[in-house]
Amino acid sequence: MADQEKWGLSREEINERIEKQNQKHKKKGKGRSENQRLKLFYLLNYLLEETDETHTVKVSEIIEHLENQYSVPVEQKTVCSDLRLLGEYGYETQYDGRTRGWRLLDREFETQELQLLIDCVQSSRFITQKKAKELTDKLKKKASRFDRVYLDRRCYVPNRVRSQNDRIFYDLDDLHRAIANDWQIKFKYYYFNQRKEKVYYKKDYVASPYAMLWSDNNYYLLAYESGEMKHFRVDKMDHIGIVPQKRTGKEVFSKMDISKRPLRMFNMFSGKEKTVKMRFANYLANVVLDRFGRDAVLAYEDEKHFTFTTVIETSPQFYGWLCGLGKGVRVVSPPEVVEEMGNYVKGIAEMY
Repeated sequence: MADQEKWGLSREEINERIEKQNQKHKKKGKGRSENQRLKLFYLLNYLLEETDETHTVKVSEIIEHLENQYSVPVEQKTVCSDLRLLGEYGYETQYDGRTRGWRLLDREFETQELQLLIDCVQSSRFITQKKAKELTDKLKKKASRFDRVYLDRRCYVPNRVRSQNDRIFYDLDDLHRAIANDWQIKFKYYYFNQRKEKVYYKKDYVASPYAMLWSDNNYYLLAYESGEMKHFRVDKMDHIGIVPQKRTGKEVFSKMDISKRPLRMFNMFSGKEKTVKMRFANYLANVVLDRFGRDAVLAYEDEKHFTFTTVIETSPQFYGWLCGLGKGVRVVSPPEVVEEMGNYVKGIAEMY
């Protein structure tokens, strides 16, 4: 492998290669000359581990580290030359006259970016606790040992309900592969009963996958099945397999606007598309903008109210969302949606 390819490795891969090489040397009794070939790896790994914006290492410390840890004798001139060589490849280094030391400037991620990614992992409900810890530990290794202290400030979500199935990562890979290769898939779909038992629906599904959607902290698969486009929650899919046959439903999918679809649906429950006009109290403007985006057009009605018109895939989840807003919202049109909303409210009232 060429040197440039080697230097493009991640720190984990660098550590692995160093460890393997060290073990190989111990077994075969090879001397210092062999370790010289890995000198740039040793140097790069040391800079990644020991330097950042506020920490540097002196040339004397680099020389001592290479000699003590890897039995690689080097001179000051050689270290400076190697630092310049790393810079030529793309790992920019900087000399700090105040500390008389060197630091590595370019990193794959900034500390703030790593913290954001860790927070996302920790707060995601579809990731199991075990996998969340593994991902977090891998992300922390991208920082210097000093910055890892700050990355331990994890974003904890109280009583977070998490997935219990690590297979979702492999399932997602299979689904993306099927989409990329224009293949169909087969799977079982299930729910949990009151005894917390997994219950499969009566049939096996064969579907044509088209897109992965993210909603309410869950992955959903948009797939053509039984003559229509449907949404399946990925963590409720089981025994997923690829069927190497061309997908069907391409014409239906080509007419869909995937970018707008999540705004028209509630909890990924599909329904008939209808243009719905609603009348809101002014204090609910922020709720509407959060749900439908800052581009939503809020039309003035009077000093206390505004109206909002949009395309909705009407479903019980949509009417439930409206109920949660109480008397601050009223459906204005079309008449059939007004009637469905009234029937939904009456049905709930009859239970009490």
